[in-house]
Amino acid sequence: MMEASRNGEWMLRDRWDPECDADLADDGSGLPRALLYATSAALGGTGLDSTSLEGALAAAQGGFLKEALAFGGNAKGRLGGVAKSLNWHPVRLLSALESPLYYGAKKRYTARHAAWRLRRGAFDFFHGWSGDAFAALVEARRQGVPSVIDIPTWHRNKGQTKPAETRSERERRLGPRLGWREQLPVTRLEMLAEYDLADGILVPSACSARTFLAAGIEPERLHYVGRGVDVARYRPAEKVPERFRAIFVGALIHRKGVHRLLEAWKKAGLKDAELLLIGQVHEEVKPDLARWADASVKVPGFSRRIQDDLRESSLFVFPSECEGFAKSTLEAAACGLPILGTRESGDAIVDGETGRVVAVDDVEALVAGLREAAENRDAWAAMGRAGRARVERCLTWDHYRGRILRAYREVNRQVGRGGE
Repeated sequence: MMEASRNGEWMLRDRWDPECDADLADDGSGLPRALLYATSAALGGTGLDSTSLEGALAAAQGGFLKEALAFGGNAKGRLGGVAKSLNWHPVRLLSALESPLYYGAKKRYTARHAAWRLRRGAFDFFHGWSGDAFAALVEARRQGVPSVIDIPTWHRNKGQTKPAETRSERERRLGPRLGWREQLPVTRLEMLAEYDLADGILVPSACSARTFLAAGIEPERLHYVGRGVDVARYRPAEKVPERFRAIFVGALIHRKGVHRLLEAWKKAGLKDAELLLIGQVHEEVKPDLARWADASVKVPGFSRRIQDDLRESSLFVFPSECEGFAKSTLEAAACGLPILGTRESGDAIVDGETGRVVAVDDVEALVAGLREAAENRDAWAAMGRAGRARVERCLTWDHYRGRILRAYREVNRQVGRGGE
């Protein structure tokens, strides 16, 4: 992982640890009065759709959500009339395009529609998502409306040092005029401009924050919000399963380290044990399954009973190389599972307390972790219980919404509106 400034590391340690947010008392002071929320996702569902709904609920429960723009979802029952669906928008006519083009179109039109609403509505705060907000952030800056953008994963440069404009970007700019299809995907330069335009940047994890610090973003502009989980829906099993079973939940792709997990499982050689891989199998992983998977590896695909699958398991494994804050790690922790995973997966693991942290692509560390978890099940079950207790302390959706409200308050204070 990249090195950050000393000041940034101090903030990561003392301010951006979820444990520091267990008590997020709110007296309502310094908050917006009329907020516009916009996302190209849906409000409610799975993945970022559920996170988007919880983010909008923070303002709704605070009494200042004036309008929430999104492409569908099931928010009406929780947000009421302020939820405005963009499903009517002509951009839906482009849904037959390849996914990168269609999603790029949705992001661009979300930003443009939000900008149009900012010009016509009496809003005093804007909350958008990275890649969905460029035009809206420009309009917010013109009007002097404070703004934040939510980051789903990492800084666009992913912690690497890159020039302000790369050679390929320069060639694109100076080359022949692009056709309309080629102009649909949101570019890296547009995302970098979003970072500059927003008054505050909401980061999902300490690892995500470090990528922004490495890019030179001022620490005071970064606001840790983490993620959350429904602890009533995801809860521990009444008894520990007799057979040792490790479980992975997510897309079966290389970025999430599934190929390394398959290799480690084969090398660990555990007896009377099972590895359950839940999620869509992508083409790039099929050769790894053919090479490493044996009868102990189960690949059922998509599951509608994730809670039960987790409760029937002994260990959650997630060796991803890049995540914002993997939702599945929080769901596993809420179900009382110890976690064997990378720091890049998010902030669900406290090394040695709620699981073990391994380095990206470190197959031997995965092998050692799998063997230790299988051979010391009581000790690892205790780490799982500690993980559940930690989730209850600081990683529920209530905590997530509280951190968003804190970010709004801090941004208003930083731009001189803290007393309104």
